[in-house]
Amino acid sequence: MRGRIFLPVATTLLLAGTAACTPSEQAPDRDAEAPPVRLVAYRGCDALLDELRRATLDKVGPYGLGGVPVDGIEALAKAPSAGKVPGAPAPAPEHSTTNSHEPGADEPDLVKTDGRRIVAFAQGRLRIVDPASRKVTHTLELPGGTRYDSGELLLSGDRVLVLTRQARAIPFEGPGRPLPGRTLPEPTQTTRLTLVDLSGRPKVAGTMTSGADYLDARQTGSTVRVVMRSLPRIDFPGGDSEKKSVTANREAVRRAPLEAWLPSFDVEGGTSYRTPCDQVSRPSSYAGSSMLTMLTFDLAKGLGDPQPVAMTADGSTVYGNGESLYVTGTPPALFGWPRKKVVEPRTDIYKFDIRDSGRPSYVASGSVKGFLLNQYSMSEHEGNLRLAATTSRIEPGSRASQSSVYVLAQHGPRLDQIGRLDGLGKGEQIRSVRFIGATGYVVTFRQTDPLYVVDLRDPRRPRTTGQLKINGFSAYLHPTADGKLLGVGQDADASGRTSGLQVSLFDVSAGPRRLDAYKLPGAASQAEFDPHAFLYWPKTGLTAVPVTPRDGGPPETLVLKVTGAGVTKLGSVRPPGKHPGDGAGRSLVIGDTLWTFSGAGAHAVDASTLKGGDWLAYR
Repeated sequence: MRGRIFLPVATTLLLAGTAACTPSEQAPDRDAEAPPVRLVAYRGCDALLDELRRATLDKVGPYGLGGVPVDGIEALAKAPSAGKVPGAPAPAPEHSTTNSHEPGADEPDLVKTDGRRIVAFAQGRLRIVDPASRKVTHTLELPGGTRYDSGELLLSGDRVLVLTRQARAIPFEGPGRPLPGRTLPEPTQTTRLTLVDLSGRPKVAGTMTSGADYLDARQTGSTVRVVMRSLPRIDFPGGDSEKKSVTANREAVRRAPLEAWLPSFDVEGGTSYRTPCDQVSRPSSYAGSSMLTMLTFDLAKGLGDPQPVAMTADGSTVYGNGESLYVTGTPPALFGWPRKKVVEPRTDIYKFDIRDSGRPSYVASGSVKGFLLNQYSMSEHEGNLRLAATTSRIEPGSRASQSSVYVLAQHGPRLDQIGRLDGLGKGEQIRSVRFIGATGYVVTFRQTDPLYVVDLRDPRRPRTTGQLKINGFSAYLHPTADGKLLGVGQDADASGRTSGLQVSLFDVSAGPRRLDAYKLPGAASQAEFDPHAFLYWPKTGLTAVPVTPRDGGPPETLVLKVTGAGVTKLGSVRPPGKHPGDGAGRSLVIGDTLWTFSGAGAHAVDASTLKGGDWLAYR
């Protein structure tokens, strides 16, 4: 079905940056800053279509848009807060929740719990587990789904939102096909949002599908913001030579309709939504050919009008804290056809106000030199945004790099740099970042691991207060209950060659020092690149990380005890019987029980002894 373009009277989007070095504290240098960026609205649908066609023509090559990066440098990871069920008759047992970056912005994950029930997504199906009886009480097959779908969940009261992706193979017919005119090719993937009611026997309360690709989402209360990205759906005919291919592909762009760029969001029952033209904006410094769209849902009300807002920009990283939501990306001018030599990348940052439950408001933009590792490279504190970025040449074999910490303050529609610290890890790249209050922790690595401690109490003059060099690196940093810092990463020799899992405990109260480390040679952990796989239970210090031996041995969940003085092994948990090859990627604590989850089932053991296991196989 072809969706209509809804054009209600709506509020228009506001128009309005070698380890043996000493980091340099630096006040803002206007001449050295990245160029300013802001969003501006389009003057109607015709202007929007003309701009999209022009922006796409600049990128078209003999193979269409294929093979050209459009989202800059991808985030390497995505990264506790799930609200209690309102009006529940009795308090829920103490329980852990998703290891989210900020307490006010819950993040989608494979498993969710409110203490009374566990909701898990596996094998394309929704599983409801009763932790008291340790039984799978319901299995729900989702409409249009397959057992191979990848998906994540958000839970609010008796509603769970399932976000799934389905890829579709496209047969290659080769160049020389007839020009398709206004016919739109089918999307190569489908994103499906399924709302499930858990108040009784689980049932589907609504679905929405789109050819746009799901990027990330954040939840505050019952309000969910979903960020989608999409490329233009244009059937590039190609030709029997490179020159003819470029000519034919450019003609296809000139004839493509607006719907080729604006993805549709189709609700079960026949209603289709697209972003109104007055809710589409572009960065002032360039016009992108791809689209970032933000949807808003109140799970208590269902999947109706998603109130989409969009910008013709590229994005790869989402950060939110319940009041603000930031989307960042690398401008497409760094890439294109023909390929351009790029000396120094930059990251553009777009800030949206999400304090109201309705359509988000764009409020400000900024730009820094360099690229971000992931969402943990950002943190909003007392109204300022702190970022850690690595600058390096986007050229094969280049090792020219250093990292910086920026502080941006909002001044009207601008995010202006008010503070900067340069010179972190020259010749290296950032491997992990964590901002905690007015302090930042940055790990860079090439051969050794400098852990930098950055004092941000004066946001205009960030400064390092210490650094620690050890072999290996921490890929994920997590605060402990007594103010120390836990690092999960890889041990390495003096040449920088990694040798296995390393969990380190750091005292960062003064000059940083490592108190203890647990090492598991020849192993790696999913928690190194996916913080949702990491569990730390402050009450007891129980810490669980999934472990995979590099020699092909059976995966397991490594369970450690972290105290103020050290890290010790409590044991490990493996699925029993015929399931040892199914590694658990998630862990939860509910009451006195440690739960681990894999694609094959759930496993419950005593959290103190790791004994008395019950295996709940998914059917």
